[in-house]
Amino acid sequence: MTSRNMKTANPSAFRLTLAAAATDAAMILVFAAVGRDAHQRGEVVTGVLLTAWPFLAGAALGWIIARAWRQPLSLRRTGLAVWLGSVAGGMVLRALTGQTVVLPFVIVALVSLGVLLLGYRLLLAGFRRRRRA
Repeated sequence: MTSRNMKTANPSAFRLTLAAAATDAAMILVFAAVGRDAHQRGEVVTGVLLTAWPFLAGAALGWIIARAWRQPLSLRRTGLAVWLGSVAGGMVLRALTGQTVVLPFVIVALVSLGVLLLGYRLLLAGFRRRRRA
């Protein structure tokens, strides 16, 4: 389904998909910014983007594989695919472009991105359940 069809079919679903994609991107940018800050590296904006782009590309791949636009806030269907896609894709792209890929960084990325990308979906699911009760 194209974005044009989504807009005409269900505008609120389209907005939800955009919001989820933007939140995923924001969470990955937070991960990159915190990591760069922890290592006291300069070049704030370009440095964060340089660090984040492989993970953003991996998350985009996860979105495509999971067809995340169907259930953008699903913890299992979308969250896991985006999380694992961002980490796996990010590490592969980092390795291919000569950036650092060491086991401690892989573990930190796995845990941090898991907390960020799955965490907000888990919180939203809890809020939705509470509202229904």
